[in-house]
Amino acid sequence: MSTLARPGRHYDYVDDGPAIYVESFATIRREASFAGLPADAEKVAVRMVHGSGQVDLVRDLVVHPGLVGAARTALMMGAPILTDARMVAMGITASRLPAGNEVRCFLTDERVPGLAAAWSTTRTAAAVSLWEPYLDGAVVVIGNAPTALFHLMEMLIEGAPRPAAVIGCPVGFIGAAESKEALVALADDHGIDVPYVTVRGRRGGSAMASSALNALAQEQE
Repeated sequence: MSTLARPGRHYDYVDDGPAIYVESFATIRREASFAGLPADAEKVAVRMVHGSGQVDLVRDLVVHPGLVGAARTALMMGAPILTDARMVAMGITASRLPAGNEVRCFLTDERVPGLAAAWSTTRTAAAVSLWEPYLDGAVVVIGNAPTALFHLMEMLIEGAPRPAAVIGCPVGFIGAAESKEALVALADDHGIDVPYVTVRGRRGGSAMASSALNALAQEQE
């Protein structure tokens, strides 16, 4: 078996893991403004910027004033985490979860293809219907499909149990911006006041959504 050796240094870069971590968060705080966000949501915003590499993300964030308290309490009480995609689930840091919370994604459930075909919708949206038995008091993390967020809101309008909090950050060019605007307007339009965090526009994604959950899971940065 050959002995591995580090290649020679040809570039000047920081390679100390903890130092990279600390300086990354320091850089974000130097370059971003968190004015206008709830005071307790700064760490959530910082992690979402870290997960996206985009300091200007903060100006598009919309954070419900009750988000941090509701999500953190639910997680401490053992609430399940429901995700729209495996990429979101894989981005959640298990060691940060305060109660060994179960992370569930139903996208590969055998019932999903049939439901999607019968309803003429995406498989991601169909999988959301399988959340219903776990939805009451859960923390929802949507970082992929706008159809999943629309489907969730339609379920809530029809009387489905309400989650404790929604991280609604689907990404894309078709429906992403619209689904997130609908989430922001859900309380005014339908009287359903569920704490949420979202980012206006087309931006979003699994890394951004899971970063928000990781921040909510633990106060320590």
